[in-house]
Amino acid sequence: MSVSSRTAAALRRRANWVQLAKFGAVGVSGYIVNLLVFSALLGWGAHIAAAISFVVAAANNYWWNRHWTFAHQKSQFAVQGARFFVVSVLAFGVNQLWLVLFIDVLDWPKVNSQAIAIILVTPLNFLGNKLWSFRK
Repeated sequence: MSVSSRTAAALRRRANWVQLAKFGAVGVSGYIVNLLVFSALLGWGAHIAAAISFVVAAANNYWWNRHWTFAHQKSQFAVQGARFFVVSVLAFGVNQLWLVLFIDVLDWPKVNSQAIAIILVTPLNFLGNKLWSFRK
């Protein structure tokens, strides 16, 4: 079966859309957590605040995704956690690249830059977690 056929079949499954909506809801909670922690820690510098807010939001997102979004795909806690962490670190790296562009090059406001960067890395985060972190 070709990739395009598998993709089309996956898009027709209602369960995948429900799972995406749940992932989005978890993402919104992580987004809010991230921005609140980021804003609270901006005095330490934007990149340090982003690193700490990433860890806090990733822990929030992992718990909710494991117990709600991908609950039927649970496997070993440590294995899923390690995979989730790898995907999150990759997404964080891309997020940091966006922050360098937005804050350091374009001189955009810090909180706005973080808000946009999070949105831009969300598709990478979802695909990595759906296809690798939480697969059985």
